[in-house]
Amino acid sequence: MNHIARFVEEVVEVFHSRIVDEGKLGAFVVLASFLVSFVGVRVITHAVRRGSRFVRNVRVGGTHVHHLVPGIVLLLVTGYLAFAFGYGDHPVVAALFGVGAALTLDEFALWLNLRDVYWERAGRRSVHVVLSAAATGALVVIGLDFWEAVLRAFARLIQRV
Repeated sequence: MNHIARFVEEVVEVFHSRIVDEGKLGAFVVLASFLVSFVGVRVITHAVRRGSRFVRNVRVGGTHVHHLVPGIVLLLVTGYLAFAFGYGDHPVVAALFGVGAALTLDEFALWLNLRDVYWERAGRRSVHVVLSAAATGALVVIGLDFWEAVLRAFARLIQRV
């Protein structure tokens, strides 16, 4: 077995023992969908700003609908499903919650300033909030032991190479 394949096998083992077996899969899905969605939103907003022909701002009756609006809707719907029906650990509900959180927190500076500062210096607060939320999720919710085990597997890979 090559070194990379062994590393992947070790990480999969760690994932099952530290995430799946410990009941943290829902939290992991929230974190993963949150990060992927945040990157996706940033790519899309930069494309809109550059004047892309493929993506544009959403407007309803001449009013710009900020992406925190569908984010809030997703948070409300998934939160209700989680609490009212016990679907908090369902992977689809967890993924949609992560998407909603990313859409909402990406426009945190808008809430704080009550005006659109997305492309201004004050808009960086949203990025800081997202990075703080991601770091908190990665370390506290997922657990430091998971990341330590992944780093140990990576160190073994480096030693083998």
